[in-house]
Amino acid sequence: MTQPYNGMPAPDLADVTWHKSTFSNPNGACVEVAHLPNGEIAVRNSRFPGGPALVYTKAEIAAFLAGAKDSEFDHLI
Repeated sequence: MTQPYNGMPAPDLADVTWHKSTFSNPNGACVEVAHLPNGEIAVRNSRFPGGPALVYTKAEIAAFLAGAKDSEFDHLI
């Protein structure tokens, strides 16, 4: 696998399994996440699976999830 970097083409992350939330709507408008071999987490837009993948550390994802669970981003929707 190519060394992961932010904004890389998602298809370059060849040996990963992408996961979509069961809360995704029927037209596929959702983000997908994949665990990378180096411990980081990639995120892509499920409507554009060939588009860019953003790469985050576990700590960055944990901080985001904690904020989401605490309703810090509810004003965005």
